[in-house]
Amino acid sequence: MRPESGPLLALTVDFITPIVDQPEAFGAVAAANALSDIYAMGGDPQVALAVCGFPEDRISTEILERIFRGGRDKAAEAGCAIVGGHTVLDPELKYGLCVVGRVDPRGALSQTRARAGDRLVLTKPLGFGIAAQAIKSQRLGPADLERVVAAMTALNRGAKDAALTAGARAATDVTGFGLLGHLHHLLLGSKRSARLFAASVPVFDFIRPLAEADQIPAGSRKNLAYVEPHTHFEPDLSPAERLILADAQTSGGLLIAVPPESEATLLKELKHHGALAHAVVGEVVDGPAGEIEVLGRLGP
Repeated sequence: MRPESGPLLALTVDFITPIVDQPEAFGAVAAANALSDIYAMGGDPQVALAVCGFPEDRISTEILERIFRGGRDKAAEAGCAIVGGHTVLDPELKYGLCVVGRVDPRGALSQTRARAGDRLVLTKPLGFGIAAQAIKSQRLGPADLERVVAAMTALNRGAKDAALTAGARAATDVTGFGLLGHLHHLLLGSKRSARLFAASVPVFDFIRPLAEADQIPAGSRKNLAYVEPHTHFEPDLSPAERLILADAQTSGGLLIAVPPESEATLLKELKHHGALAHAVVGEVVDGPAGEIEVLGRLGP
């Protein structure tokens, strides 16, 4: 949205069902997930409205208050005030934010500006969807659960700042469509193809055994089916590895397209801002819009 003068306004809404049991953590994850859309556009969240579907016959108002508190505190960490919202009776619990952010037009990130030669850099490891499935089946240990929650509640603000400092032009956050799905959309917008280096893709170390044990959410399977017509996989890439690359993420990292001459600056800035990952996972190339070639296999 472009006002007559001043910065651009970015507006987004996102909400999720619970993927962790602790109410404050669920609120924080949902808020970080919603705020990420603004960061992916190169913006800063300013104000938000809470959106909640609430099954009053199964969830107490005390639990609802704790969810809202977790979301409020995470938004405050981002410098974003939650000024109101709307709650409706719903048989399934849902919570999220409608966010308004400000974007400097000189530093806006978009899904249409990636160019051939750009390096693709990912700022969080993959595996949130598979981890959420394992949480539901009680197959994720306490230490791994703590790592996943910490990663999902980590804001993408530092990654956004690093991208802007390095002069990146294009980015997307990696959420429900998985790495392959969001890369496909970025390439469609930019009318380019890409090579993805599977061995360089960061993945939580406990995810591969879970994937091989079929702890795969339905959304990740749908993602893989969606991208397969546009993706050329290394022949020996296993079904589990393909599903990890398509795994539906909640509050995943940013996938940043940066000019090759700025790659070192971006990696340095991501380390400076404490990004959970700073991995060069591929490159943009000339070719049919949206096509992806996956080279190699996932690392250990």
